[in-house]
Amino acid sequence: MSQSIKQIRENCIHARHLMQRSRQQHFAVGAFNIDNQETLIAVARAAQAKHAPVLVEVSDGEVKALGLENIRDMVDNYKAEYGIEMYLNLDHSPSVDDCKRAIDEGYEFVHIDISQANHEASADEIITRTKEVVEYARFTGALVESEPHYFGGSSNVHEEAIDYAEIKKTFSTPDDAKAFVEATGIDTFAAAIGNLHGKYPVPKKLDLELLKSIRETIDCQISLHGGSGTPLHYFEEAARIGVSKVNINSDMRYAFRTSLEKVLADNPNEYAVVKLMPYVYDAVQRIVEEKIEAFGSAGKALI
Repeated sequence: MSQSIKQIRENCIHARHLMQRSRQQHFAVGAFNIDNQETLIAVARAAQAKHAPVLVEVSDGEVKALGLENIRDMVDNYKAEYGIEMYLNLDHSPSVDDCKRAIDEGYEFVHIDISQANHEASADEIITRTKEVVEYARFTGALVESEPHYFGGSSNVHEEAIDYAEIKKTFSTPDDAKAFVEATGIDTFAAAIGNLHGKYPVPKKLDLELLKSIRETIDCQISLHGGSGTPLHYFEEAARIGVSKVNINSDMRYAFRTSLEKVLADNPNEYAVVKLMPYVYDAVQRIVEEKIEAFGSAGKALI
């Protein structure tokens, strides 16, 4: 373990205070997925440049590639190096055991998503397993996020248009949100209001009136997943309504890959790829900074 229990609990207290501040001051915190060290560096630099608090998050694939403990250590190292307010989230974990491991390693946020592994999981199963993580997280104070059903899309660049008639079938409702929050005791509810994973050829449309109704019905934090490809004005309004966390992934992946392809094509004789990476850092950093501004979190870091 890279941190003592005391340090973990102190970090979780700071994370909870951040979420409280986001509600009081009407800003949202960017939760940025990383695939590798390069994207982590880009997020850290953006946080430093904008003096913004950020969440770094990894899902099951990134954990398997990089290692749960290694990610914790890298985040701590860059947090110290850049002097920034940065926290770590386990995103869309389909496993209760993996959530427990992340909590033990000092992740300040965990997202238990039973429907990720089983799209047909019953409501009782989702509630029971989510409650198990909530109970376990009390030891460190980590914040637990969840939702009552499968969330649409995938974190890729899509060529098809968005079928909103189909997507609306998975929208959250105020009553269902309230029942789920009360049944599980979660800290953060992942709302579905037109947001979905992935980057599409058409911009996403968020039902802000529905978001207002959900905000008025539940007391816990609200997150928006699938933030990539969303016109920025939606985020500005969502933060004013009371969203505390917005997830960004595909926009960063697109910037990473396209910038890497360009710099490789422009430098066909350079085999020390590490020398070319600053161009890639800059491209991803610009995306992160753009989101930070839209979320209203620039200048909100407490260091």
